[in-house]
Amino acid sequence: METRIAVIGIVVEDPNSVEELNTVLHDYRDYIIGRMGIPYRQKNLSIISIAVDAPQDIISALSGKIGKLPGVSSKTAYSGVKA
Repeated sequence: METRIAVIGIVVEDPNSVEELNTVLHDYRDYIIGRMGIPYRQKNLSIISIAVDAPQDIISALSGKIGKLPGVSSKTAYSGVKA
């Protein structure tokens, strides 16, 4: 199956959504290459980037689930490389 490389940028403004976000990420752990999280305490939010290697539909599903969480926004950037 053809996969794509992508980075999902996530901004968490509602700390109550962190547990549900971690659950979603755990469900997609097989596709996650790496994760970096930065707490921005001065603005009371967190910035997370997720690198994934997955089929297009999996990346879309993951990004959609993240974007539906309250107080969480996300954007996905795709590499031109298909694996």
